[in-house]
Amino acid sequence: MSFAPKAQAFKASINAVTIGTGDKAAVLGGNNVMPFYTFDAPVAQKPKIGIEIVDTGMETYSFVPGLVEFYAGCESVVDMAKKAATVEGVAFLALHFESADPNGENTPVEDCVKLAKAVSEAVDLPLVIMGCKNAEKDAALFNAVSEALQGKNIVVLSAKEENYKNVGASASLAYGQKVGAESAVDINLAKQLNVLLSQLGVSDDSIVMNIGSAAAGYGYEYVVSTLDRVRAAALAQGDGQLQMPIVTPISSETWGVKEAVMPEADMPEWGNQEERGIEMEITTAAACLASGSDAVILRHPASIAAIAAYIDALV
Repeated sequence: MSFAPKAQAFKASINAVTIGTGDKAAVLGGNNVMPFYTFDAPVAQKPKIGIEIVDTGMETYSFVPGLVEFYAGCESVVDMAKKAATVEGVAFLALHFESADPNGENTPVEDCVKLAKAVSEAVDLPLVIMGCKNAEKDAALFNAVSEALQGKNIVVLSAKEENYKNVGASASLAYGQKVGAESAVDINLAKQLNVLLSQLGVSDDSIVMNIGSAAAGYGYEYVVSTLDRVRAAALAQGDGQLQMPIVTPISSETWGVKEAVMPEADMPEWGNQEERGIEMEITTAAACLASGSDAVILRHPASIAAIAAYIDALV
């Protein structure tokens, strides 16, 4: 007697959250099966890939020859954004305001807004705005950018426990943008923040989650287990407070670890530095997608090509 597998499609589903406008708008989430379980039910929406542009420009990419070559001729961050938007497989652009950090360059919010507006006018892809990890500065930044880009249906990534009231009230309630709820790799913290944003009045279809990440090999088992538990609770248990799509920034984690930044001259046995960074980015992104992320943010075109092929092969 032949084996007849039993399909496991769930009655619950991940919320479908639309970002951007027009023909290039992208839908995150919307599925009612575990990641890549196409044998259980059709996948309504493929996972999406975003490409990261850091506001410090070429300075950030100087140690990666492939990125220097790819962005050659770009005289500004806006030029880089336009070039990034041409990468095949990219569904959205993530503009990372790393220089806004008060403990770093402390770029004024007004300057960040000018850049965000210029990038928004230059590309037609949906925008995700990433902050500098300083809760107070990010709240001010997200508020100002949300107002300046009203009508663009952007995502501000992310609102934390320390600033969710300011971010949620301004970005979503006042200006109609989408809000990322960022927690620290813990299912209970992720759910709590979603509940707090909902109680504030932010609708479920205006929330995405960033449950936290780490480069593969750097405590990554906690990321995988949290993604697995969040997705199982959302689908198998029908937990409505965990049914928000998950967006995971990969590039900002993987291109900062020693495997990606250590020159080959210092560690010749590790091989080519750029290849190491690409492999770290691909490995981490693939694992996140297989565990439940609905979108990943990458930096290198080679990584994007590999992950796009990976998604197409499995969906």
